[in-house]
Amino acid sequence: MRIGFIGLGSMGAGMAANLIKGGHEVVVWNRTASVAKPLEALGATVAATAAEAAKGADVVHNMLANDAAVREVILGSVLEALPRGAIHVNHATISVALAEDLASTHEARGIGFVSAPVFGRPEVAAAGNLNMVVSGKPEAVAKVQPLLELLAAKVWPMGDDPVRAVIVKIGGNFLIGAAIESMAEASALTRAHGVEAKDFLEVMQNTLFASPVYKIYGGMIAENRYEPVGFKLSLGFKDVGLARSAADAKRVPMPVASVLHDAMLESLGRGDADIDWAGLARVAAARAQLKD
Repeated sequence: MRIGFIGLGSMGAGMAANLIKGGHEVVVWNRTASVAKPLEALGATVAATAAEAAKGADVVHNMLANDAAVREVILGSVLEALPRGAIHVNHATISVALAEDLASTHEARGIGFVSAPVFGRPEVAAAGNLNMVVSGKPEAVAKVQPLLELLAAKVWPMGDDPVRAVIVKIGGNFLIGAAIESMAEASALTRAHGVEAKDFLEVMQNTLFASPVYKIYGGMIAENRYEPVGFKLSLGFKDVGLARSAADAKRVPMPVASVLHDAMLESLGRGDADIDWAGLARVAAARAQLKD
C-alpha cells in the first residue's frame, strides 16, 4: 500500500519505521523535517507538506500531539488531499468531541475513518509491541488491519463507532495518571516514616501491584529519575483534561480526576512540563516537605 504517516515524535517515528519494514511505500511528514532523516534512510519518502504526504495515499496514519494539531493538519489540509475511498487512521489521543467531528467530516468526503489510539511507550512502539484499541466501520477496519498488526502486539476491537476507541484511551490514560499519583503520595508517606521509596515500591511491584504501570513508573519514582521521557507531564495534563471534559458531557462525577488535575497543574507550575509524568512524585514530596 501507499501510506502517508504524519507526526514523527517519540511514538510516531517508531511506528512509521515498522510500516516501512513491513514492505509498504511510506511517505512521511513532520513539522521539524530533520526528524524524518532516519526514516528516509530506511526508504521513506519525505514530503514537504502534510497534504503532499496524503496525496494519492491508500491510507494515512497520524500521531499528532493534541486536538489543535489534528484539526490544523488533518482538517486543514490532509482530508482535501486524500482521494475518495482512502482511509485515515488516527493514533493520537484526542477529545470525544473531535472524534465526532472527524467521523462526520470524513463521511461527507467519502473518506474512511478509523480510531486507533495506542498504549505503550516509545521503545514499545519501536518494537511493534503496542496495545491498540480500534473502532470504525468494519470495512475500513478490515482494510487497515494488516497495517495495525505491524504496529501492535494486540489490536483490541471496540466496535463501529470511532468514539469508542477514543474514550477507552482517555479512560486508560486517566487510570495510569491516577496510579502514578497514588504511588507518589504513598511513597511520600513511607519516606516521612523512614522507609525509602525504592524499598516500599519494590514490595508493591512484586506483590499487590505486579503490573507494567507500577513497574515502569514505580521504578522511575524509586530512582527519582524522570528522563528520558516516555510521556511528557504536559501531555498527561492534557489527557486528564480530556477525561474531565468527557465526564462533564455525560454528567459523570470523577473526583479523582480533579485531584489529579490539581497535582499536575502544581507540577506544571514548578516548571516540570517536559519531564516524564512520573515526576508527579516531586510534587507529592514537596507537599510533605521532603527533598526530591
